[in-house]
Amino acid sequence: MMLKIWLALLLMSWTCAVMADEHPVALPDSVKADTVAKPREIGKIRETIREFDRLNKEYIEPQHYEWTVMTQVTRTFESFILGSNGQSITFAPDGQTKVGPYLGWRWFFFGYTFDIKNIGFNQSGLRKEFDFSIYSSQVGVDLFYRRTGNDYKIRDVKLGYDIDSDYFEDVPFGGLKVGITGLNAYYIFNHGRFSYPAAFSQSTCQKVSCGSWMAGAGYTKNTLKLDFERLNETISSRLPQGTEARLDSGMVLDVKYTDFSLSAGYAYNWVFAKNWLFCASAQAALAYKTSNGNTADERKGFDFAKVNLDGIGRFGMVYNNTRWYAGWSAILRSNNYHASRFTANNIFGSFNAYIGYNFKLKKKYKKLKG
Repeated sequence: MMLKIWLALLLMSWTCAVMADEHPVALPDSVKADTVAKPREIGKIRETIREFDRLNKEYIEPQHYEWTVMTQVTRTFESFILGSNGQSITFAPDGQTKVGPYLGWRWFFFGYTFDIKNIGFNQSGLRKEFDFSIYSSQVGVDLFYRRTGNDYKIRDVKLGYDIDSDYFEDVPFGGLKVGITGLNAYYIFNHGRFSYPAAFSQSTCQKVSCGSWMAGAGYTKNTLKLDFERLNETISSRLPQGTEARLDSGMVLDVKYTDFSLSAGYAYNWVFAKNWLFCASAQAALAYKTSNGNTADERKGFDFAKVNLDGIGRFGMVYNNTRWYAGWSAILRSNNYHASRFTANNIFGSFNAYIGYNFKLKKKYKKLKG
C-alpha cells in the first residue's frame, strides 16, 4: 500500500509540473508576491523525479517505446533447514512452475501467472507467493510475501546416530508452516552509467560494460510452526526395525522472527556482444534479528536478539534490440537465524524466462526517425 501511495504522489507531482509549464495562469498583482516561488518549487520537484531515471546515453540507451507485452515462465524453489545440538533436517517442496502474460506501460508492469499443475479454483493448502520489484536507474525496491502450503518434503536428515539419510529422502511432511513478508530498498551509486532495468525489467539497453556499488535497508517478518511430535513419528516410521532415534527437544515449535537490516553489494553489467547483456549482482545484509517462540521442551518460551548475515543474489542474461527482447533472470535470497540451541536457514528464489515486444514509439523517437 505504501508503495502505491509513493508512486501516486510521484505521478501527481509530475502531472502538476507539466501542467504548470503548458498552461500558465495569470494572477492578480496582490497574490503574485506570494506565489512567485511556486514555479521554482514545482520545477525542483520535477527535476527530482526525473533524476530517478537520468542516464548517460554513452553507456545506456533509454526505452524507445511506451508499451510492451511479454510472456514469462517462472520456476520457484525453496529450502528450509532446521537444526539443534548437531542435528539438522532439510525440508523443501517440489519446485513450482508458472506461466502468464504481462502488459507494461513506462514504469508500470501488470500481469498474472498460472500454476501449471493447479489451474483450477480449488487452491486450498497451496503456497501463496507474491514478489514485486521496481528497478529505476537510481533506486530499487523489492516486496515479497510467501506462505507455504502443505507440500513440504523431507530432503535430508542428520540425527547423529550414523543413520543413513536415504531412509527419509523425499518423504512428504505436512507439519511445517513457514511465512515470510519483507521489504528491501537500495540505492545504486553509479546510476548514470550502470542500468539495473537493462538486466531485470528490459526498459533500457546497456551499451557499454559497467558496474556499481549499492547500499540499502530492509525489514522482514518471519513465522514458523513445526508439529514436533508428528515429525518424530514420521522419522520413526522410516527407521529399520529395532533402530531408535529421536529429535533433539531444542527444535522450535512456534516462533516469530523480525529483522532490520543494512546491506551493501556490487553489480556488474557485461555487454559481451551487440544487444547482449549478462548481469551478476550480490548484496550482503547485516541483520539485527529479534525472535520469540517455544521449543519442544520449554513451553515458557524464549527470546533472543542477535546480528546475523543474510544475502541476496541476482543474475540475468538478455538480448534487447529496443523492439524485441528475450532472456532469463534468477533471484536468490538467504535468511539465517542462530541461537544457542536452534538454527534456521531459509533459501528461496525464482528463475524467469521471458520474451517480449515493445510498441508505440515515443514522440521524440518518432521525430528522430522522421
